Amino acid sequence: MKTQTMLKKLKLSNTEFDRIAEAVAKAESKTTGEIKIVLAPESAHYAFWELLAAVCASAVVFAFLLPFAGKITDTYGLFAWTERTWMLPGLYGFVCFVSIAAAFRLFNIPALDRIVVPKSVRIASVTRRAFRLFVECGVYDTAEHSGILIFISYLERQVRIVADSGISKKISHDLWRIISDELAAEIKSGNAADAFIGAIEKCGELLAEHFPAHEENPNELADGLIVLEDAEWY
Repeated sequence: MKTQTMLKKLKLSNTEFDRIAEAVAKAESKTTGEIKIVLAPESAHYAFWELLAAVCASAVVFAFLLPFAGKITDTYGLFAWTERTWMLPGLYGFVCFVSIAAAFRLFNIPALDRIVVPKSVRIASVTRRAFRLFVECGVYDTAEHSGILIFISYLERQVRIVADSGISKKISHDLWRIISDELAAEIKSGNAADAFIGAIEKCGELLAEHFPAHEENPNELADGLIVLEDAEWY
């Protein structure tokens, strides 16, 4: 999925990006905790599963055409002086190739992609990508180990909130799960920016309760929404 297509569907403009950054800054002003929010079009390319589904679709087309082999040969005989032994296998091979290419293209449509890719694979891909981003974005390296990552994967319609070790000792993972489930549901309703801001505020309240701000409260991570353009191959 293209990044610009995702941003258009989520109605995220520069104004919304500024609102989200301001919400993060406001939430972090009340806590020593750090909030990093990342949005990705998808967590993996899922090319294997799309190709597998395309091959299966082509096999169905091939099976459908088999009973018509005789009629195809007879029709060819009406236009040719001699029978070509390679004609029928060549035609079937061409049809299978075209059907695989067309089906592969079709299965890249997000709605169909979610059907052909097993749910367990999608869940694992999002979780793995979230943990990688937790490290790559430096969320693990805050002074008090009080950083969280909010990761939204659009294609899979899933959200992960990954908390550092210092937070996990004081705040139950179930609370983060509730916020992530609510965020995913609100994004589906079409209010992406408001959904992001609402989740940031809820996370900020939890962090402020257990990690109140000190007199010196440096901003260790950038406040803005990060939008990824690539995905891992899986």
